[in-house]
Formats: sequence, C-alpha cells, structure tokens
Amino acid sequence: MRHRVYGKQLSRDSEHRRAMIRNLAAGLFEHGQIETTLPKAKAVQPFVEKIITIAKKQTFGARRQIEAKLNDRRIHGWVADTNVPDARKDNPWFDLPDAGEIEFNRYGEIRKAPRLVQHIMSRIGPMFADRDGGYTRIIATGRHRLGDGSDLVLLQLVGVEEGPEVGGGTSGRRRQADRRTAYAAKLRKEAAAKAEPAEDETAKDETATAVVEEPPADEAEPQPEAEPEKTEE
Repeated sequence: MRHRVYGKQLSRDSEHRRAMIRNLAAGLFEHGQIETTLPKAKAVQPFVEKIITIAKKQTFGARRQIEAKLNDRRIHGWVADTNVPDARKDNPWFDLPDAGEIEFNRYGEIRKAPRLVQHIMSRIGPMFADRDGGYTRIIATGRHRLGDGSDLVLLQLVGVEEGPEVGGGTSGRRRQADRRTAYAAKLRKEAAAKAEPAEDETAKDETATAVVEEPPADEAEPQPEAEPEKTEE
C-alpha cells in the first residue's frame, strides 16, 4: 500500500529517479524550457519551484542549499558548438554567453563555461524576485511519444508570455464543434448562391412586365382643358 507516500515512482528506483529529476531541472534552468512526458513534468515541477524560491534569498546559505540539491556543472557549451543550428541558439528567457567565452580542450570537453549554480543565483533568482510562486507552467503539445504513446508536454519558465502562445492539440469536442461550424457556413454560402439567380430572374420579370404595361407616349389620354372662370356681374 502507498498510504501517505508522496510522489510517483516513474518505474525507477530512488537513485535513478533522483538523478533524472536533477537532470531535468538542470536542463530547464539552462534552456528555459524542456520537452518531456507529462508524469515527469509533474514530478520535476515542485523540485524546480523550491530551488527558485531558495535562489531568491541571494545568500551564501541559499547557494549551498542549491549545490546540495543540484550537481553543479558547466552549461551553455552548445552555444559554441558548430553542429548546433543557429536557429536553436536563440533564447527568449535570458542572454546567452558569447561563443568566445566558452573554451574546449583538445578532447572536445568543455574547459571554460558558465556554471549552473551561479546561473541560477545570478539570473533565475532575480528574474522571479517579484513573483510569489508559480514560476513554471506545463503546456500540452498534443503530440505523443513513439513507442508507448505517452503525452509530450513543454515545461517552461513563466515570464515570456508576450510572444505567441504555444498551442497544444485540440480536443475531440473542439474538433467536432469546428466541423459543425464549417458545415453551417458552407450551407449558408450555398443557400446565398442559389438565392442570387432567383432574385435576378424575378427582377428581370418585373422589369419586362412594367415595360409591357406602360402605354406609349402617343396613345396617352389627353388631359381635359381647364374651364374659364366665370365672373359675377
């Protein structure tokens, strides 16, 4: 029985599950959003919220708490990677470092790059200084993972809602309502197209009848002459 047991197992043991949640949280802090399955997003969301709340304190103790929860590592190495397309190097959440600030050794390993904990303390924490909770959101994409068909969602940091909203898939009820609306519009269009020729024929018939009934100008009835007024003697 799982009475009063918090969280989901996600088909993993405790060590594997803890490492997976840490990696998902690190990817979210590095990129601003990640794509994962819905159960994983719900599992990592509280963990991320607590870390951001700690980072807002901006103290040395808060930094040590974050280091205990996350594995500090070098991030943003993909900015200087030539194999990554330039279209994927745009980040609306925070400014990325220049490619010259990142160095690799002769084996291709990152030797110099920003650190994850420093990034959280200097950028993520101040970004939500005026927000009391609710730092992340889950957006359904409407797509499913190949294999098991699990729902894929976007877990992202809030605060960049000025752009177009990421839309998910529409429900069956919405698709049915859209089909009904389109069918009704089609029927109205067909009815209007059929009514236009009928109105044109009616107008032509009325015009022809008016022309036949109108008498010619020569056969018009003469107007009676006005009688002269009689004067009293």
